[in-house]
Amino acid sequence: MVQIITDTSTLYTPEEAKALGFESVPLCVNVDDFEGRDLLIDMDDYYDRIRKGGIPKSSQPPIGDVYDVYEKYQDCEIINISMADGLSGTYQSACSAKEMLEDSSKVTVVNSKTLCGPHRYMVEKAQQMKEAGYSAKEILDWLEYIKERTESFLIPQDFDFLRRGGRLTPVAAALGSVLKLKPIMTLTEDCKRLDKFAVKRTMKSAVDTVINHLKTRNLDNRHILYISHADALEDAKKIMAQLKETFADLEVKILELSPVFVAQGGPKCVAIQYIEK
Repeated sequence: MVQIITDTSTLYTPEEAKALGFESVPLCVNVDDFEGRDLLIDMDDYYDRIRKGGIPKSSQPPIGDVYDVYEKYQDCEIINISMADGLSGTYQSACSAKEMLEDSSKVTVVNSKTLCGPHRYMVEKAQQMKEAGYSAKEILDWLEYIKERTESFLIPQDFDFLRRGGRLTPVAAALGSVLKLKPIMTLTEDCKRLDKFAVKRTMKSAVDTVINHLKTRNLDNRHILYISHADALEDAKKIMAQLKETFADLEVKILELSPVFVAQGGPKCVAIQYIEK
């Protein structure tokens, strides 16, 4: 029997995940002296602390929490689909917890090379494949195939959040001098850091730039696109409208980012991501 495990990069709470048949281990987040777990804290209070000058930080799930979930399913073939290695220590924690097991042979930790929307889809599909009777090997083969068929773009409103997090290439970090512009960030080829894709003057022109790139990828009903936002629903809706003008057959979903990704990308940031179905 196969058991799917993941983390809250999927934007699924532990309870939501359990209802769907898999496990989601929450990352950690803190703002000054306040500490909590991703998706399990009050968002209004969280944003209020940030507005008052609090600096949010995030970290991977405790290794002990991951180990406990592994132990819970020790009779299963476990597939842990982790958020991108390099953007978080979550993948490394999952691997470390595996090494603590008396028998680790049944645990495979997968570096999804992505986060949020595409990560969510990979876990959903893996769970569906499990329920349809696919073997662990078949699920793992699909994961290896699909993780190379996704792209992510981030448009931050406050670049300091990204710079503080240390997830930028040196060139991207230098963008701090153009904060009045709209930088568009994308994952590096190894998916471990964020790099500059383009710099525009307005949100609309930034989105148009992403759309022009997506045209070269021939997006259609074979793909699903996610617009994830940090308390920027109106921006997300406008972006969806822009996308629908160009990709009428494309499935588009809007998601709200969790505290961990607000800590990384900053309030009002918006991510545009797609993955092949």
